[in-house]
Amino acid sequence: MSTSASPASLQIGAAGPPPRSTPGSRPALAAVLLGFFTIMVDAMIVNVALPSIGRGFDSGMTGLQWVVDGYTLAFAAFLLSAGAVSDRIGARQAFAVGLGLFVLASAVCGAAPNLGVLVAARLIQGAGAALVVPSSLSLLRETFPDPAARAKAIALWGVGGSVGAAAGPVAGGLLTLIDWRMIFFVNLPVGAVALLLLKRAARSPRQDVPFDWTGQVAAVAAMGALTYAVIEAGADGFGAGQVLVAFAVAVVSAVVYLLAQARGRHPMTPLPLLRSRTMSLSVAIGFALNVGFYGMIFLLGLYLQQVHGLSALATGVAFLPMTVLTSFMGPVAARLASRLGARMPVITGQGLIAAGLLAMAALPATAPVWLTVVLMVPVGAGGAMAVTALVSLLLEQVPAERAGVASGVLNAARQLGGALAVAVFGALVADRTAFVSGLHTGLLIAAATVAASVVATVLLRTHVPDRIPATVPGAGPRER
Repeated sequence: MSTSASPASLQIGAAGPPPRSTPGSRPALAAVLLGFFTIMVDAMIVNVALPSIGRGFDSGMTGLQWVVDGYTLAFAAFLLSAGAVSDRIGARQAFAVGLGLFVLASAVCGAAPNLGVLVAARLIQGAGAALVVPSSLSLLRETFPDPAARAKAIALWGVGGSVGAAAGPVAGGLLTLIDWRMIFFVNLPVGAVALLLLKRAARSPRQDVPFDWTGQVAAVAAMGALTYAVIEAGADGFGAGQVLVAFAVAVVSAVVYLLAQARGRHPMTPLPLLRSRTMSLSVAIGFALNVGFYGMIFLLGLYLQQVHGLSALATGVAFLPMTVLTSFMGPVAARLASRLGARMPVITGQGLIAAGLLAMAALPATAPVWLTVVLMVPVGAGGAMAVTALVSLLLEQVPAERAGVASGVLNAARQLGGALAVAVFGALVADRTAFVSGLHTGLLIAAATVAASVVATVLLRTHVPDRIPATVPGAGPRER
């Protein structure tokens, strides 16, 4: 956001401390909590409903992969520029647009007559969700100018997201007992209430923020083509014509993206930031963490129903111990990071993930379900611990002016890791007769990926500061 201040604002600041909140702050906070809660529920709710969706549309594994990845890909790609859009049109307006898109797409998902419409609507859902996340934080910053009040509001925002993630699998199981379409229709009343509350908040100011159109289009094309290539390769083989074309499109789009960031006047991810050791390794670690966590959730959601014969509700309940504990790990990780430094919780969390994944990969199909449930816990707890500490580690090393861009890049990399995990692991378990062996292979790949990120974390020496420029020529005021 712009750092310029008018004389009037300086006089107000000199007269005393900022007000704790602005008019309409409580409705704005309630709207933000409901919106973010809904987004986080939706990120988890679909996994337990996948078998029911597959039966409803007579779809194979490729279709189910796209139901998950359509949302995740759009979320990842549009996160890169969502902060700039929020600044450009105003946080309140951006939140309303993002949540409105999400709610309308949810209605289309619930009423989808075929799988193609469902996947298309999931893409729009993901784009809306990408706009909601940064605009919700910007809106809290505006409506709570007092630092102490703002910290409490952001803490509530985090709790709302954690509760949403924990409730997602169980809510999915319950609603799927009625009809899988209900997992999307439930977003309508919640989103409508949030939008009504938002009308009582003041409009946000707009800023003259540049937008990197070339970079955004290239990022969408590169991520989408790569994921398409991996998913279709699982069904048709890596030598198929459409797979080779998709890989080529991904490579060309990635090159265009890098050129746009290197030579563009207003790059959304300036290359000096990406050249930072802290930034590049944080991106790699975040990618690996989501490969392990979301790859496991995708695989086990299918495994518990297709191999052990659990209902959607029982599957959701099986995820509950992991998701509930995960919601409490953020504050624990923050305290550990403040006492021991951020690097140790990152390493510990990754170790827990790798150990849990390896243990599950060693389980035979005859192992009791409760043992799988127990082994999910260290994966979820380790993931929450590592992500929280990783964000802290990154923000310690990146100048405040670059924090918004750095956070967007990190979260986009995490979402891309989850999308590619679903693409790869779905291909491994597509053959129902070899599901268990494919499951074990997928879990081993996930464990190996996270183990490699442990090595990367060891290389990340936080006592050697990166020389990251606070500003980049042509970047404009979009940094937060």
